[in-house]
Amino acid sequence: MSELIIPPGLVCGVDEAGRGPLAGTVVAAAVILDPLRPIAGLNDSKKLSEKKRDALAVLIRERAVAWAVASASVEEIDRLNILHASMLAMQRAVAALSVRPTSALIDGNRCPQLDIPSEAVVKGDGKIASIAAASILAKTVRDAEMLALHAQYPMYGFDRHMGYPTAAHCAALAEHGASPVHRRSFGPVARQLALL
Repeated sequence: MSELIIPPGLVCGVDEAGRGPLAGTVVAAAVILDPLRPIAGLNDSKKLSEKKRDALAVLIRERAVAWAVASASVEEIDRLNILHASMLAMQRAVAALSVRPTSALIDGNRCPQLDIPSEAVVKGDGKIASIAAASILAKTVRDAEMLALHAQYPMYGFDRHMGYPTAAHCAALAEHGASPVHRRSFGPVARQLALL
């Protein structure tokens, strides 16, 4: 992969994790990297092993100028829809930064409403270092949340599929019904609830 770009100025990269799952929050992160403290190995979180993501997440927290993680709840996802809930989580992450950025680069093809200039970058988590860092923080935090939910609701296997609609998850949903952390607006969950 070509070297990731670090733009000049206090630019924050923003990404989310958890749009596709049937359960749990959607998590967003915002990161302002320090060009003087580079982090080797940053990449789209989906292209990294769990061990590598966890190690990089520690370095990001140590070396970034600022970072923040925020989420939108299952209730907000069901009320707003997943796109708008993702945008809300991104807004919250940027607002939570301890240092105000001069601009934001957002992974994907649309931007949340922010009070700073922002630009959407398609596949930005593989091109822009700060977006890659944000994708890693969002993914590691969301995975940790799903492991905590697995302890509460072990029958669904959240520790294996992180809430994504795998065959095993859909089978567990059919057997046990929806938990309080399932997204009722998502098709497989809505169909299960309709059977009750």
